[in-house]
Amino acid sequence: MTTGYTPAGKRITRKASGKTKTEAQQKLKALVRDLDDGLPSEDRAYKVAQAVRDFLAYGLPRRSASTIEKLTILANGHIIPDVGARPLVELNADDVDKWLERKAKILSTRTLRDLHSILRRAVARAQKRDKVRRNVVLLCEIPEGKEGRPSKSLTFEQAEALLKAAERTQLRAYITLSLLIGARTEELRPLKWTRADLVGKPDATPPIPPHIMVWRSVRVGGDTKTKKSRRSLALPQRCVEALRAQRAKQDFARRVAGDRWQENELVFASDVGTELDAANVRRGFRKVCAKAGLNPNEWTPRELRHSFASLLSDSGMPIEQISQLMGHNGTAVTELVYRHQLRPIIQEGAKAMDEIFGEPIGWTPDMPQPVMSTTSDSEGRIVRRPLAG
Repeated sequence: MTTGYTPAGKRITRKASGKTKTEAQQKLKALVRDLDDGLPSEDRAYKVAQAVRDFLAYGLPRRSASTIEKLTILANGHIIPDVGARPLVELNADDVDKWLERKAKILSTRTLRDLHSILRRAVARAQKRDKVRRNVVLLCEIPEGKEGRPSKSLTFEQAEALLKAAERTQLRAYITLSLLIGARTEELRPLKWTRADLVGKPDATPPIPPHIMVWRSVRVGGDTKTKKSRRSLALPQRCVEALRAQRAKQDFARRVAGDRWQENELVFASDVGTELDAANVRRGFRKVCAKAGLNPNEWTPRELRHSFASLLSDSGMPIEQISQLMGHNGTAVTELVYRHQLRPIIQEGAKAMDEIFGEPIGWTPDMPQPVMSTTSDSEGRIVRRPLAG
């Protein structure tokens, strides 16, 4: 039966088939009823694999090539081989639940979340195009997957050793900034000298310290991850010195490269001025780790950002300030992603109460807490004394 026409005037047909003529006629009548009721007629020949491939091809505008490549690898490795042959109209929530449970035995929770997202968005796109009436993936919960690679952070001693090992290397400034201001790796790689102020304005009111402006990233369109990610970060003196040395080294590299140099105004560039990619940074970072006495296979550049949060938390900085420095929209992301790097015990309340009420008379930290009595003196002041015995 004909259910409509394409923009080019070609008929859109839907077929109904069955083992018997009666069964086929009943299915065809159901299609007619749906058409009369204004309901979309589902495409029973449209497979899950087609929906996923259409989504990857047309449903990811303004996404970077690396993001599309990552999602395509996940889809080709886990979705299309397992459920791709099933007609989309026949896919049900039980199918998706069983598939996710099987994958939970071999994949991390983060990867399961990505797979669920790909399938959910692919079905939603097909739903908007009248290929299927409902999105059954919305009915399915994401199970707990395998334990992923635990995040970790450098201790103060390890951080000092890494900074010392990074001296006289190409990544000295990159590692110093990552560790001391907590910028993302994708924020530092495209950083330009026009966004780095190594002098500041000390005579301004209020004074403006040396800083970098993290306003752009490698995301398609050049914008930052969130509005809070667009921020200016004051530079510690160690970062200022590292960036000055980086500029001197880059001037020398420009003279050596000669006509091969491509001027992009990048702070962190290759020997010919082009932008470093993630693989370049990882290789250089592993060499510095080995020089610092760390296992290079256990550390990645991204964990410098985790170390930044850990060191600030250990110094007593409130999580609200750490969140602002890291460019998060609020403390929820900071607590979720960097929970292992944050100080687990909030001590400010206990310290404040000790200052208000004082410690028990004659009590030391290695003694059990005595039972206290509270009375008032002649002037109405509260007095706390341990009970006898």
